[in-house]
Amino acid sequence: MAGAVEGPTSGEGTAATDGSGEVGEPYGEAGGADTSTPSGRAPDFFIVGHQKCGTTALYMMLQDHPQIYMPAEKEPRFFIPELRPQWVNGKKPKRPGTLEDYLSLFEAAAPDQRAGEASPQYLRYKNVPAAIAKVQPDARIIALLREPADFLRSFHGQMLHNRIESQKDFQKAMALEDARRRGERLPRGCRRQAWLLYSDHVRYVEQLRWFRDVFGPERVLVLIYEDYRRDNEAVVREVLRFLEVDDSLPIAQVDTKPLKDVRIQRLHQLTGALQETRRNPAAANPALRVLDTLLPAPVRRTFGSQWRRFIYRPRAQPSDAFMLELRRRFKPEVEAVSEYLGRDLVSLWGYDRIG
Repeated sequence: MAGAVEGPTSGEGTAATDGSGEVGEPYGEAGGADTSTPSGRAPDFFIVGHQKCGTTALYMMLQDHPQIYMPAEKEPRFFIPELRPQWVNGKKPKRPGTLEDYLSLFEAAAPDQRAGEASPQYLRYKNVPAAIAKVQPDARIIALLREPADFLRSFHGQMLHNRIESQKDFQKAMALEDARRRGERLPRGCRRQAWLLYSDHVRYVEQLRWFRDVFGPERVLVLIYEDYRRDNEAVVREVLRFLEVDDSLPIAQVDTKPLKDVRIQRLHQLTGALQETRRNPAAANPALRVLDTLLPAPVRRTFGSQWRRFIYRPRAQPSDAFMLELRRRFKPEVEAVSEYLGRDLVSLWGYDRIG
């Protein structure tokens, strides 16, 4: 199902708008999680990313399996300490901030169920595998990879929607990497500098090695987005066999809505801020609380679709020349991951036609 695996991720926002108190760190590093005294049910498996590679649809399809338990919150992100939320004005955050809170996500799992979670940011952080192993040394890891240029194009769109990126043009955003690496040309209030260094996310061999070194290759399942998009049922059954649960049960197909381009960034920012205000009024700007009261639910329902059509537009595709330039840049990585996995991704992703 071509449109079934690239939907929006739960909102993240910049530090100026999300009220979470989260702080970003340089790419690939994450401080040690507080996992010294685990008690309670720990998850058995982890969907670790990448984002925009079908993790949402996979999470939803596994959630329906009677022998699998996944919490309602898709992205706990607990093993990246700098992404953990803080209490704001006495209000407990939605995502877990302590090990006790994290393990409580899985307390409803039956003894005969496989418990799991999906935090697609994990694959980008070097210290996450060791932190997971402290809580669940026998963890099974599921990673998803996508053709690099298409992955970054889609990831850029997600960063726009999450109000982390402000440069709407993908090619221009890629051109800002050197300046942003120096701490320049970043969006106002951005605490996700590393997330906007797009090329750094395409370190597939290094990222997979982090997890294989800790858990062993037999406990790390690597899926390819293009396989999943062509036949998600077959790929999900492969996951079920990896998890050692019944793979013969019917699988309900899941459709996730593809993201649209942001047409008017300021109104998109306002929309996101109003959504945060409704979720966490105590932490919101007083002016936004007043504005939200002037837009009661019936008004939002009546004019919501017109508002969205005004702010968003169908995805604009980057130029073929620019995408070819990116693929030339990433060809060595594609060749390396093909050798590492023992699979010809060079041909699958069309890099054999690139000089």
